[in-house]
Amino acid sequence: MDLSTPVSNLNRVGKTLEKKLRQLGIETAKDLLFYFPFRYEDYSQVVPIKDLREGMQVSVRGKVELIASKRSPRKRTIITEAVVADDTGQLRVVWFGQPFIAKILKAGDRVYLSGKVTGDFFGAQMVGPAYERERPHPAPLTSASSVQALRGEGTRTTHTARIVPMYSLTSGITNKQLRFLLSQVINLANQIKEWLPENLRDRADVMSLVEAIKAIHFPESQDELKHAERRLKFDELFILQLRGEMIRQEIKKAVAPKIEFKEKETKKFVDSLPFKLTKKQKIAAWEILRDLEKDEPMNRLLEGDVGSGKTVVAAMAMYNAALNGFQTALMCPTEILAKQHFETLLEALGDKVSLGLFTGSQRMIREINGDREINSKSKLRNKIKDGEVGVIVGTQALLSEDVQFKNLGLVIVDEQHRFGVEQRKVLRGKTRVGERDLSLGETTSPPAPLLGKERGITTPHFLSMTATPIPRSFALTVFGDLDLSIIDEMPPGRKPVKTRLVEPRNRDKAYQFIREQVKQGRQVFVVCPLIQTDQNTKIQDTNKFQISNFKFQNDERKTVMVEYEKLSKTIFPDLKIGFLHGKLKSTEKQETMEQFSNGSTVVDAFSITTGQAINILVSTSVIEVGVNVPNASVMMIEGAERFGLAQLHQFRGRVCRSTHQSYCFLFTDSDSPKVAERLKFFEQNTSGFKVAEYDLENRGPGEVYGTAQSGMENFRLATMKDGQLIKLARDLARGMDFGKYPALKEKVEEWGERVHLE
Repeated sequence: MDLSTPVSNLNRVGKTLEKKLRQLGIETAKDLLFYFPFRYEDYSQVVPIKDLREGMQVSVRGKVELIASKRSPRKRTIITEAVVADDTGQLRVVWFGQPFIAKILKAGDRVYLSGKVTGDFFGAQMVGPAYERERPHPAPLTSASSVQALRGEGTRTTHTARIVPMYSLTSGITNKQLRFLLSQVINLANQIKEWLPENLRDRADVMSLVEAIKAIHFPESQDELKHAERRLKFDELFILQLRGEMIRQEIKKAVAPKIEFKEKETKKFVDSLPFKLTKKQKIAAWEILRDLEKDEPMNRLLEGDVGSGKTVVAAMAMYNAALNGFQTALMCPTEILAKQHFETLLEALGDKVSLGLFTGSQRMIREINGDREINSKSKLRNKIKDGEVGVIVGTQALLSEDVQFKNLGLVIVDEQHRFGVEQRKVLRGKTRVGERDLSLGETTSPPAPLLGKERGITTPHFLSMTATPIPRSFALTVFGDLDLSIIDEMPPGRKPVKTRLVEPRNRDKAYQFIREQVKQGRQVFVVCPLIQTDQNTKIQDTNKFQISNFKFQNDERKTVMVEYEKLSKTIFPDLKIGFLHGKLKSTEKQETMEQFSNGSTVVDAFSITTGQAINILVSTSVIEVGVNVPNASVMMIEGAERFGLAQLHQFRGRVCRSTHQSYCFLFTDSDSPKVAERLKFFEQNTSGFKVAEYDLENRGPGEVYGTAQSGMENFRLATMKDGQLIKLARDLARGMDFGKYPALKEKVEEWGERVHLE
C-alpha cells in the first residue's frame, strides 16, 4: 500500500462509501491524509469512575458487566443500556436508536468510553458516548505493520481516550468511519516527501511534514497538536508568499515601455471632469502614473469600495498611455461589464482617444471625431493590429490567438485580482516592439527616444482593479506580488445606502415601500441565491457552505424563477419584472440588462408601467460585480444568510450609483442567533473594509472571496489571525534563491496548478 492506493482498497470501503468519500475529494490514501480535522474533542483524560462529576468531558476505562437493548414504550425507539465497571465503581451507559451496539459489545469486554458525564438520583451516567474495545496488545503508532494497518490497528485508540479529531462530513459518512480509515493509512505519512529544506525548517521553528501529518490526525498531546498546526499553517502561507516572490522575480526580468507623465494634458482632463477628485483618488492616480514612468513593469492592485471612483483613476492611466503612443487593453470578467466600461470611457475619453469594444458577441469602435461603427471581428482585429484603436475594452476574448496589438503598453484587469505570468507572456507576444503611434491620442510633445533595453521585447504594465473590499493585511498576504493602492474614501455628496434587516412580519411593508419607489420612477434589484429547485442542485460557488451532514430542503430555497413568478403574478402583477441568471445566453443577459438600464419609467395613477424599461429585476449573484444602473434605488436580497457579508456589500453597491437615496432590504428565514448577529452588523456598517474584516474573522478568506479568487483553496488551517506566521512566511520568502532550492519552485508550481489562480 502506498500514497496512491485507492481508498476502495481499504478495509470496510464499499462502493457506496467510496462514492461518499469522492464527494469530499478523497480518492486516494494521500487525499485521506491531507483531509484535515476542523476541530477536536479532548478525551485524553482517563478518569476512575468514582471521580466522575456531572458536566465532565472525559474518558472511562472499564469492563462491560451488563448490556441489553429494549424498545421504549412511549417513544417507540430502541434503547441500549449497559453497566460498565472499573476497580472504583460502576457507571450506567445509555445509547438511543443504536441497537447494533448490543451486538458489538458483549459482557466481559474491556472498553473505553468517551463523552459527557451526566448524573441523577442513581449516580453517574453517560448518554451516547463514543465507545471502543480495548486492544490487548496495542501497536505503537510508529511501528504498525501494513497488516495491522489494514485492520485498523495502527493506533492505540482511535475514537476514545485521546484527543479525538472531528472532520467536516457529508451525508452518509460518520467521524468514526473517517477515523477508522485514517488509522489504516496513517503510517503512509512516512512516504510523504519533505519539501521544506532543513535550514528553513529551523528558521521557521517547525516540525517535519511527516510528524505534522501524523499529529494533526492523532495528536498525543495538546502541545504536539499545536506544533502540527503551526507547521501546516506555515506551509499554506509560505507557498502563497513563495508564489508571489516568483512572480516578482519574473517581472523584474522583463522590460516595460516608459510611459511619460503628461502633466499639462492630465491636468486639463481632470479639470474637465464634472466632479472633483477625492484625496485618495489623487494619491492612487499618482502612484500609478509614477509606476508607468519606470522601465520595470508595473504590477499594482487598485482597490476601492463600491462607487469610490476607480474607473476615472484608471482612465487617467489610459489617457497617458495613449498620449505616449501606446495602446491599453481593459479586460473584464463579463460582457455586461465590458459594455458598461466602454460606455463610461466614451464619456470620459471619447473626444481624446479612439475606443474599441471586443467581446464574444460585440465589436465596436468609437473614433475621436465621434464616429461610431460596428465592425466585423476581422475588421476590428486589423484596426487593433494597425494601432488605430487606443483603448480596447473586452473580455478574455482579447487573449485569443488572432488578436494582435501594435504597441500594447498597459493592461488593466477588472475584478479578477490576478493576472498570471502565462497571460503576461501571451500579451507580450501580441505586440510589436517599440513602435509608438501618436495617432492614438492627442499630444503636443514628441515621444522620448527609445532607450537601448526598450528596443527588446517589452512587457506591458499591469493594473488590477477590484471593488471587493480587501483589508490591507489580507491583500499583502494573498497578493504579495502586487503593489497596493487603496481608495477608501467616497465622493462628496454620495448618500450611504440605508440598510434594514426586515422581519417576516414586515415583508408586506417592504413591498409597499418598493411600490412607492417605482411610482417615483426608481428601479429595484431582487437577488436570490439559487437558480432552480431541483433537490440535487449545488449551491453556487459564491454561496459555499462548509460541507456538512445536513441537506437544504426545497422550501428553504429562494430561487430566481420562483421569486419571479411570485413577484410578477402575485405581489406586483401591474409592474414590468425581468429575470437574470447565469444560465441565460450572453445575448439574453445583454438584452435584459439593456431593458433594465433604460432608466426611469414613471408609473401612472393606474399603476400601469409606461415604456419598456424593467421596473424590478430578479437576479442571481450575476449582478454582483460592476453592474451600473444609476436609477436603481432599492436592493432586496432574499436568503441573505446564504451570502457572505463582503458579497452582500457588493450587492448593496449596485444601488448607490447616484444622488438618489438608496435602500437595501435583507430577508432571511433563518432564526439562528449567529445569522442575526452577522446581518445586524452588516445593517449597521456601510464601510466595505469593516464588513470584510468582520467576514474574514468569522468565515475565512476562501469563503469570503471564493477559493479561486483568494488563492485560499488549500488554506484549510491558516487564518488572518495568524499574524506572526504571515509575517514570518513573507520575510522568509522575500529574495528566495529558487536556483538553490528547486524543491520550493516545484512545490509552488504544483500548488499553482491546483489553485488555478491563472
